[in-house]
Amino acid sequence: MEKVSGGFMECLVRRKKVDASSVANKADGFQLAKRLSVIDLIAIGVGATIGAGVYILVGTVAKEQTGPAITISFLIAGIAAGLSALCYAELACRCPSAGSQDSLPAFLARPTILGIVVDPSAAVLVFIITGLLCTGIKESSLAQGVITTINVLALLFIIVAGGYVGFKNQWVGYQIPGGYLPFGANGVLAGSATVFFSYVGFDAVTSTAEEVVNPQRDLPIGIGVSLFTCCVLYMLVSAVVVGLVPCSALDPDTPIASAFASYGMNWAVYIITIGAVTALCAALIGGILPQPRILMAMARDGLLPSFFSDINKRTHVPVKSTIATGIFIAFLSFSMNVDQLAGMVSVGTLLAFTAVAVSILILRYIPPEITLVQSPSSESADLVSSEFSNDIIDISSENLKDLGTSCHTQKDIGNEERRRKMAAWSITVVCAGVLVLASAASTKSIPSVPRLILCGLGGIALLSGLTVLTCIDQDDARLTFGETGGFLCPFVPFLPVACILVNTYLLINLGVGTWIRVSVWLVIGVLVYVFYGRKHSLLVDAVYMPLALENEHEIHDIIS
Repeated sequence: MEKVSGGFMECLVRRKKVDASSVANKADGFQLAKRLSVIDLIAIGVGATIGAGVYILVGTVAKEQTGPAITISFLIAGIAAGLSALCYAELACRCPSAGSQDSLPAFLARPTILGIVVDPSAAVLVFIITGLLCTGIKESSLAQGVITTINVLALLFIIVAGGYVGFKNQWVGYQIPGGYLPFGANGVLAGSATVFFSYVGFDAVTSTAEEVVNPQRDLPIGIGVSLFTCCVLYMLVSAVVVGLVPCSALDPDTPIASAFASYGMNWAVYIITIGAVTALCAALIGGILPQPRILMAMARDGLLPSFFSDINKRTHVPVKSTIATGIFIAFLSFSMNVDQLAGMVSVGTLLAFTAVAVSILILRYIPPEITLVQSPSSESADLVSSEFSNDIIDISSENLKDLGTSCHTQKDIGNEERRRKMAAWSITVVCAGVLVLASAASTKSIPSVPRLILCGLGGIALLSGLTVLTCIDQDDARLTFGETGGFLCPFVPFLPVACILVNTYLLINLGVGTWIRVSVWLVIGVLVYVFYGRKHSLLVDAVYMPLALENEHEIHDIIS
């Protein structure tokens, strides 16, 4: 007789249940409060996405990469972000569980300490936002809604007032020698890669899944509406600003304010500044909000100390995790350059986007064939009654085989195994092809012929794997895995593969220095897992069983 779970105990990869009921905090009886509506999610998504960067990014990208065609760059980047958003929407429904300018006043200046330029104002602002997030999710979402509303009104002012001035002056910004595409199509694509990061933030919505009243319906709506709103605002703002003055005359530091000032509208600078400040605060709330919930989820699984999983009985938020996150982010903002932080955030976000897209392929084609019966922390088995929980371990492989034979013919079982293997290898080939293609297309240091050869090989691998995935059937278990009844990502496998390709290309084009800094943090994370998480994980002694045995009556028949 052998343990069903024996092979899994020796693996680094373990699986847990993903339904919402399995992630409740059973240690103290307190759970996250379900208080968020669709409006709250949209406010969180828009606020986390539209940061102060849009007030500066328009000038830099238009002047150096795209010209007036920056509007098209925002559209392309929005579509690329939408690919990730659709993947996020399905995964969130299935698994609804909690993840500067110059000339400042003296008191806002950045002093130099021991040769390092520090930013006390940024650290203080982080502490203020952290205190706000500790008050409760409804209070935080209300503040986010107010701040986001002010920011959106400022953007609408730019669009309406700028549009009026533009029509009045016949859009002189578009009357330039190079026309609408002075840098060509390559410039537009390069600009898309740059402005893509202005869409980062909508994923903050998914981290609040446990606090949403109706996650199956509200999460996809919140993600979709917030991303669509941001895309429309970005395109309209950029179209107006580059039409007011020639892109070569835009101030890269304050493009919007300088464009209005060129028409004598200096008073508009105050409105624009208010919008930029509120955008910064909203983005900071959206940036800090997910991390405590990610730490909480990891602590629930035993990967981090239980300190991080505590939920405050009054506010129903993970206050300890929020404070720890605030202290850590305040230290980074105090001591690191904004460009360095932005690069690290970009890597982390794009890695998450890519992982989500790959996860959708796995869930559709090769979902898990096993399910968690019990773990040491459970008072009783989740899927079987207590009278059978001690006997599940002793189920022999012969009995499992007999049960499988009674349900399916040996031929059907063999065909299904071959289909799963083909799907697994196809997903692997797709990922490998994407990596080779994106790397070859981005590398300028090797001769053109080897680059073309590598691009060809990567493209062939990508198309081959995609073709196989298109021809074979998706797994029937995809319809019942996790929470059901929510949003399903369309155009699988094409949409997730396109998402993987875009995100990988952007990842590879980030600087070497950024990857070095991120690698340090990844190594730290691995060390935490090796020396703590691996030993304290709730799944260390978990018992698994095939999904075919999930029904308690079938288990009883075998044991009898």
